[in-house]
Amino acid sequence: MPSGRPSKPIEVKRKLGNPGQRKLPEQSQLQLFDPISKVPEPARPLLKYGREFWDKVWANGLQWISPNTDAEILLMTCELIDERWNLRVKVMQTGDWRERRGLRDLDARIISNLSLMGFTPADRSKLGVAEVKAISKMEALKRRADERSK
Repeated sequence: MPSGRPSKPIEVKRKLGNPGQRKLPEQSQLQLFDPISKVPEPARPLLKYGREFWDKVWANGLQWISPNTDAEILLMTCELIDERWNLRVKVMQTGDWRERRGLRDLDARIISNLSLMGFTPADRSKLGVAEVKAISKMEALKRRADERSK
């Protein structure tokens, strides 16, 4: 197993201006994902909450989620979400500490998978995908002043 930090994705290096000055592949050499026209069906059956997450990911992650290479980890994450929901109901009924610990382990695995797919704020920023942020009062005042000066 290699030691040290894992290498940064090419997209991150490009966004940072290639700080290591290593040769990066040309943009024309990169393969783009084929756009999908509809949400693909999962390869294995999912319960209600896993299926809702499956549909939500395909609706929101189309810029960077590939139906060819990312479908399996997405499907595994959806299955973990279904398992988490069932285990959570059981924990709420019994309160067993072992099951509660299993629930927290499932939470960690789900968060890890979400991170791998770029669905945490830190990982989205590494991919260069940003959420829409609310306009601060200062920005609103600046916009108003700019509009008046036109």
